[in-house]
Amino acid sequence: MSAGNGSSPAVEGAGPAEGAGPVEERSADGLTGGARRRALVVMAHHRADSLTAGLARRARERLVADGYAVDLLDLHAEGFDPRMGTPDEPDWGDPGKEYSAGVRAHMARVAAADLIVVVFPLWWFGLPALLKGWIDRVWNHGFAYGGRDGGLRGRRMVWISLTAYAEEEFRAHGWDRTVEHVLKTGISEYCGIEDAAVHFVHESLTTGARALSVVDRALARRDGPAAVPVG
Repeated sequence: MSAGNGSSPAVEGAGPAEGAGPVEERSADGLTGGARRRALVVMAHHRADSLTAGLARRARERLVADGYAVDLLDLHAEGFDPRMGTPDEPDWGDPGKEYSAGVRAHMARVAAADLIVVVFPLWWFGLPALLKGWIDRVWNHGFAYGGRDGGLRGRRMVWISLTAYAEEEFRAHGWDRTVEHVLKTGISEYCGIEDAAVHFVHESLTTGARALSVVDRALARRDGPAAVPVG
C-alpha cells in the first residue's frame, strides 16, 4: 500500500505549468541572478501536472520573492538516472574518489545551495526510487559525508512530503516519527545539516489549495524578513 502518491493535479496558484519558463531570467548555471543566498529545490515526480510539481513551483516562487537565487531541479524532466554504477559507488578507503561527470555536476548544485528543499510523494513510506537514487549517487562519500570539510554543514534543509493519509491516522501509526527520523537524522544530520525539518502534506489526493499553506509555513524565513502571511 502506498503512503500517498501526490499525483492529484497541481492546484491553482501553485505556479505556471512546467515548461512555461522560469520566474526570473536565469544565468548559464540555471540560477536567478542578483541574490545573495541560493536555494536548490529538488522535485521528484514523473508528471508536471502533479501536486508535487505544483508545490515545488510554489516553493521556487516563494524563495525568489524572499530574495533567493533558485535552482529548480526536476529529476524526471532532467533525465536523472537513479541507478548506481561502479563509477559512483562509494569507496570507503578513498574519500577523494572522483565520481562520474554527471554526478559531479549535481554535487556542484548541492554545494552551491545555502538552502535545500526537497518536494516528493511518500511511496511505501519512503523516498521514490528516483529521489532515493539521487541521494545514493550524489550525496556520496567524500562529498556529503566522510570527507574532511564537514560534509554539508552550515546549510538548511526542508523536506516536504506528500501523503494520502489523514494526519490523525498517519500520526496514530507513528509513521510521522519513522519518516522524520530517516530523513532528518539518517540523511540530513548524517551529512552535517543540523538545521533540517520535515513537513507533511496530508490527504494529498484531495487537499487542493490547502497544500500551499504547508509550503508557505515550511519556508517561512527565520533569518530575515518574514514570509508573506498565509490566508
